[in-house]
Amino acid sequence: MKKRLENLLHSAVSVLKEHGGLPPDINPTVLVERARDAQHGDFATNLAMTLAKTAKCNPRQLAEKIASALPRDDVIAKLEIAGPGFINFFIDPKARHRIIADIHDAGHEFGKSRIGAGRKVQVEFVSANPTGPLHVGHGRGAAYGAVVANLLAATGFTVHREYYVNDAGRQMDILAASVWLRYLEECGEVLSFPSNGYRGEYVRTIAWDLHKQVGEKYRRPAAEVMADIPPDEPQGGDKEIHIDALVTRTKALLGTDAYRIVFDAGLDSILGDIREDLEEFGVRYDEWFSERSLSDTGAIERALLKLQDGGYLYDKDGATWFASSRLGDEKDRVVVRENGQMTYFASDIAYHSNKLERGFDQIINIWGADHHGYIPRVKAAIQALGGDSERLHVLLVQFAVLYRGEEKVQMSTRSGEFVTLRQLRNEVGKDAARFFYVMRKSDQHMDFDLKLATSRTNENPVYYVQYAHARICSVFRQLDEKGWQRDILGGMDQLELLTETHELALINTLTRYPEVVEQSAIQHEPHHLVHYLRELAYEFHTYYNAHQFLVEDAALRNARLNLIAAVRQVIGNGLGLLDVSAPEAM
Repeated sequence: MKKRLENLLHSAVSVLKEHGGLPPDINPTVLVERARDAQHGDFATNLAMTLAKTAKCNPRQLAEKIASALPRDDVIAKLEIAGPGFINFFIDPKARHRIIADIHDAGHEFGKSRIGAGRKVQVEFVSANPTGPLHVGHGRGAAYGAVVANLLAATGFTVHREYYVNDAGRQMDILAASVWLRYLEECGEVLSFPSNGYRGEYVRTIAWDLHKQVGEKYRRPAAEVMADIPPDEPQGGDKEIHIDALVTRTKALLGTDAYRIVFDAGLDSILGDIREDLEEFGVRYDEWFSERSLSDTGAIERALLKLQDGGYLYDKDGATWFASSRLGDEKDRVVVRENGQMTYFASDIAYHSNKLERGFDQIINIWGADHHGYIPRVKAAIQALGGDSERLHVLLVQFAVLYRGEEKVQMSTRSGEFVTLRQLRNEVGKDAARFFYVMRKSDQHMDFDLKLATSRTNENPVYYVQYAHARICSVFRQLDEKGWQRDILGGMDQLELLTETHELALINTLTRYPEVVEQSAIQHEPHHLVHYLRELAYEFHTYYNAHQFLVEDAALRNARLNLIAAVRQVIGNGLGLLDVSAPEAM
């Protein structure tokens, strides 16, 4: 309806421009908003007020001219000029009722649109280092990224979902060293495990599997492994220096081929678990992009050479620096360390260069909120590479915090003291986890209430919405039990019988669904859809408690059944975008 009214206003502006009522060169943005007070109609526009200065005309007088130039349309019952120049639209009740037929005709497609016009959007999300299982913090980014991608696809964008696999670099080397040290313990060697190694039980499991596969082939004496290694932090040393020395020793004692087997044992096991976790959580990707491939194909060197040719690299203190401060970053960044190793940022530069080369119209990165300071340097890199940094949108996600009673659960991957996404899903279920994760704006703090998520009460928002869907299905089962039929097409002609306050409120809310989907997609804010579904469920439950649907009057019965069938369809469509089930019985 909003778009219909906006099109009518555009036509009115064209008429006024043609007849001298407005300057011929203006091209105004026409906005129609829903009226906050029913006394002021259903919709309103401030178009006359925004054009008054350009038109050199009193806003109320200009509003009168615009109203007079509007093409006739039977959806408009009447117009009013209000206040300093608002144009208020009162919609014919019969026109409002048409939404029920529209929902019936469109079915699962209702709410979808083509505003994206096929533009290519890459959504990269989760991308957690494969150094341990996904925990409940990662779950929020997974749910948020998946729903944002669903919303963009539903509004006409061509969406490419991607996971960036950090299968290279220091953290993966620390994982490989941790696996090997646990493997040595399986072989019977006695050694002090590093405080900065990965200590979770999953590392022991990987080491056990490796020992089962290769036997004692990679065994080395503990004394040889630990000889002259700088002391760990508990012994008065530096834990970072200690673990880096152990990584170097691991590579030296194993050799290239054996080290790669140990490295891949950790990577393949953990990445396999991550894939399985995400698939069971309803998250699927079009591509798993390997960081290692950037090195293997020379992409990092090519990206740095391009920066060098552009005059953005310089040498200082034995390292190579990117002059990102010239392009808005707070300081310059190292891309090649003194020892000749590439930094993580060098890989990120190459990765974003690759994204640009693939021709995405929009690049969406979903990062943890702690990466906020990383945004300027990545945008600087894109600009230095000759790309448009405005194509990159970084959406920040606060990690969800899990509480057991009053005690906050710690989630450190190194220590192994964390609750995995799999454990959360097993406890509360996929539906509740997905729904709860996107209930709030992504950059807002979130405490995950396990007790609420598993409750079967109206206070549990996902249960409340799903129960509305199930209740409607129950009504139709009762209809079948009575041997009655719903007249779908004929019943549409009887919708004018829907005059109760609850019915009109439901109808008005149904008309908003396509707007909510578009708003949620364009603003990358799926919580708007969640709030809408809760509102629609509330209005249905209120209606259910106040009125009978299976009444003797066949015309009224058909009208009400067609209304709640439309509600069921919209709830199902909305839950589908969240990848939450719409049960028929609860």
